[in-house]
Amino acid sequence: MSNIKNLFKRYYTKKLDGNKNLTVYDLFKWKKINVFIKDYKSDKVLVDMKDLEFPIHYSQNACDIIASKYFKKAMVPNECGYENSLKMVVDRIVNFWCEALIDEGLINSEKEKEILYDELAYCFLNQMYAPNSPQWFNTGLMHSYGINSESLNNYYFDPNEGKVVKSKDAYTRTQASACFILSIEDKLLGKHSISEQFVTETKLFKGGSGTGTNYSNIRAKGEKLSGGGISSGIMSFLKGLDRNAGAIKSGGTTRRAAKMVALDIDHPEILDFIEWKAREEDKVRALGKMGYDANFEGEAYETVSGQNGNNSIRFSDDFMQKVENLSVNPEETIELKGRVDHFINKKVKVNLLWDKFNTSAWKCADPAPQFDDTFNSWHTCPCGEDGLFNAKHNRINSTNPCGEYAFIDDTSCNLASINLYKFYNNEDNSFDLEGYIHLVSILQLALEASIHWGQFPTEDIARKTHLFRTTGLGVSNLSSLLMVMGYPYDSDEARAISASLIGLLTATSYKTSAIMAEKLGSFEKYNINKEYMLKVIRNHCRVAKALDSDYENLNYKPLEINHNILSKIGCEKLSKLLKSTWKDALNLGEKHGYRNAQVSVIAPTGTISFAMDCGATSIEPYFSHFVYKKLSGGGFMTIVNPVIEETLKNLGYSSSEIKDILDYILRKEIVSEDGFEYEKIVDGKIDDAPHLKDEHLPIFDTANKCGSGDRFIDAMGHVLMMASITPMISGAVSKTVNLPSNATVEDFKSVVINSWKLGIKGISLYRDGCKASQPLNTTLDDGKKSNLEDLTYDELLKKAKELEASRCISTREKPEGIRYGTTHPAQIDEVKIYTTVNRNEKDEICEIYITTDREGTIIMGLLNSLSKSISVMLQYNVPPHDIAKMLRGQKYEPYGFVQKHPYIKQVSSISDLISKVIDIELGDFSRCQVKPQINNAEFNIQNNITHSVAETEISSSSIDGERIYSEICSNCSSTRLVRNGTCKVCQDCGTTTGCS
Repeated sequence: MSNIKNLFKRYYTKKLDGNKNLTVYDLFKWKKINVFIKDYKSDKVLVDMKDLEFPIHYSQNACDIIASKYFKKAMVPNECGYENSLKMVVDRIVNFWCEALIDEGLINSEKEKEILYDELAYCFLNQMYAPNSPQWFNTGLMHSYGINSESLNNYYFDPNEGKVVKSKDAYTRTQASACFILSIEDKLLGKHSISEQFVTETKLFKGGSGTGTNYSNIRAKGEKLSGGGISSGIMSFLKGLDRNAGAIKSGGTTRRAAKMVALDIDHPEILDFIEWKAREEDKVRALGKMGYDANFEGEAYETVSGQNGNNSIRFSDDFMQKVENLSVNPEETIELKGRVDHFINKKVKVNLLWDKFNTSAWKCADPAPQFDDTFNSWHTCPCGEDGLFNAKHNRINSTNPCGEYAFIDDTSCNLASINLYKFYNNEDNSFDLEGYIHLVSILQLALEASIHWGQFPTEDIARKTHLFRTTGLGVSNLSSLLMVMGYPYDSDEARAISASLIGLLTATSYKTSAIMAEKLGSFEKYNINKEYMLKVIRNHCRVAKALDSDYENLNYKPLEINHNILSKIGCEKLSKLLKSTWKDALNLGEKHGYRNAQVSVIAPTGTISFAMDCGATSIEPYFSHFVYKKLSGGGFMTIVNPVIEETLKNLGYSSSEIKDILDYILRKEIVSEDGFEYEKIVDGKIDDAPHLKDEHLPIFDTANKCGSGDRFIDAMGHVLMMASITPMISGAVSKTVNLPSNATVEDFKSVVINSWKLGIKGISLYRDGCKASQPLNTTLDDGKKSNLEDLTYDELLKKAKELEASRCISTREKPEGIRYGTTHPAQIDEVKIYTTVNRNEKDEICEIYITTDREGTIIMGLLNSLSKSISVMLQYNVPPHDIAKMLRGQKYEPYGFVQKHPYIKQVSSISDLISKVIDIELGDFSRCQVKPQINNAEFNIQNNITHSVAETEISSSSIDGERIYSEICSNCSSTRLVRNGTCKVCQDCGTTTGCS
């Protein structure tokens, strides 16, 4: 009997076996909910859908995101004209997969189809996996609803004709791939030319997909042209392509264009490329000083270039070895080589390139490193389709925008991710390995189906996708699983579990691929790549300890699975299955080949993680200890991350102890602002929670510090997790290493070089606060104009008298003698402002003096008047916080970006600046763009000790800061965006800045 038969079994839907009265949808309880989403800034209604049907266990947030993003809104043949039930979405997608597999010949009976349909539908509805976004958008629209339109100029490979043909319509086939890698040649016109790149990228961006390209083929500035003259250089074209991507984003798509821009380290324009985005960030800051909107979607960023792509440098092993040798030979050089004109070749010091690269990454998080030789040492198809081993066009030259899909140029990949937490049983603390393996197997069938009945944006991508058939299965919600199992993210145990589960996924996927190859044959270009693909599979086996021999063609030793740890923590079954499955994958592959050249990646899983109600995306750790739960009537309720409670139970804490810990994390206070009162989380930290044992604290460590807590996951914790997982997957890991705001360039160098040594293929680094300051919302932004906004000097005095009368104070307490204070320096536009806050013997603010370097000007006279007004109010005992509130949000020139001050980075006027200064003196940093990382009491003590004379300035280096962002979601204007892999994702509507 063929092995393929074993894949069609009921595991989750045994109740349906032989029961004709039940369907898979009857295995769930259903509810009706309304979905209402509006733009946070304009109050414009984005989605208003009523009586939508979802399984009862779905959160409001998951329902909102699925309905708004993925429900087909028109032309659906039902009473309302749109999809109004998740049943409809799941049916059209899963039925399409099954029909495609019947057509391909992998399903041979109605019973097999019925079983596969039920199992895939059940796991889909139970939030155990989700396909990537294009599947939700496109798959099954024609087959289920008869929806169709003219061809979108897509292509597919017709095996009957033996060639690529144009799709006859838009939806008979599906465009299921989110990830594309494009080639480019050094020519202006023709196939794969620079001009065609504009067209191809536009086509992909329009459909919401992302692209990646290595542009190193293009000649550098100054190289000779065949028709005479010299080239304008690669940077001129990159800037043009970047503007094109920005235009597509502005053209109405729901997400911004996503692209990866890669350049080899030996390109003559590499220095300009390295510093490109850092220089553009400097321009943004300058424009912000001039009053332009410095929000990421604002005028300042729209004016500069380079903002629509993720930039990466392709580092060779030769270069990295020279970097490693700099301590011995600081004069190491490499040669930058002209693409066609070797007269422009020049030698450059490695130290210079290395310093510039890390400084730029430190300044603005770009560019990121990709280790070219590491990628290619795990390349399954280095002979490509023409048999030319390691030729430039057959190497892995780039990745998709998020960095997880890595293969030859002009190929695509469709993805799906598994919710790992769904396989954990909290009752007996076990992980359902059989169910996990079963789901991996049938999902590989689904991804294969999407290739068979897929369509693609270019002829080359259609052909190569058919020839190599790469798929990208991955995971999500890893951190929830690790936490509930009681293992810190940064621990040997967590790394052993994570690498083993992901290794089991890849092994099962290759095993399933070999089973498909037994039935239908291997991918068409397997034979000319067989030697190299089996070498890679054997190296995977060695990492898993399923094969005991030396690594082949690797110049480093990967981090191997630690089976001793697995045995020690009771994961013997996982250990045995990992080894046996890799042996099966190798043996079956040697016998039958593989249907797919690649099978697994670790994608950022932004939107689909929310659709699955995952607590954490991809393999990322948690960002904080509390989460926002959407309410059906609108608004949010703040709750403690629910996995924490389960973790505490598993650790043996009593119900009363758990309640005390959860209450401590979520303790709140009533805050009054602008006449409104609301509850605010006091801190959110867990460090000093009652009852919690010190040895358990690392289990709850998060990516960043929580509140005033000191704990967070060290950068090397992220690096080691990636290094453990990387040799267990086909592609790469899309992940950002978060570093604190006080991280140095040397810290960046350490992370990058350790990543290379540990065999990580590519990594992205992000220092908190490295992007230009974003303006926070003020009362002006909310449309609530204060009636004190434009107060004159006389009006301020009048206000002082009103406040004096209301408080029954009739005497003025003028300070006498020497008093102490603090001077706050700031520069708005080109105007330097010095605000000195003096205190009396009771340590109360009694005077404020505001001066500038513009002596003899009108502004100096006005500042003197403002100083006198505020000081008189203070001496009549007007509370400083009332004065701050009165000045807050006033808008007049100069305004915009603030220099010189360590905490204030954006103001709407000098009055607004003074308001923030008073807040700081009162210990309130809530309206500053940068917060100190020490408590207010320590800040006040430090001020009194170190700033005891009025002319002393606050040092920007005295207190480390954490920048507050208000980057706005392009879809709903929410400010709740978080980093997700190399991209960002909106926690309210699920919109991602990437391609997953």
